[in-house]
Amino acid sequence: MSIQTAFHRGLAPVLQLLLPGREQLVLDARPDQALLNHIDSLASKNTEGKLTDDERAEYEGYVRANKFLAVLRREAKLMVEAAR
Repeated sequence: MSIQTAFHRGLAPVLQLLLPGREQLVLDARPDQALLNHIDSLASKNTEGKLTDDERAEYEGYVRANKFLAVLRREAKLMVEAAR
């Protein structure tokens, strides 16, 4: 079993609680511009090797959240496509 398959299998029960009837809300959700600007600033500092330890931890949190949201959006998209 691949890592991706195992991840999906482990997360599927939670997604079934969160997504049904809310797929389009998940697909349309976006962070506010101030947060996007802040994350971009942290990303630039990361590229330049200038993050403080606190900033690095914060940036890593945003990266993890983004990965989770990508999975959530992918599953929402699959559910919408399956309903067509």
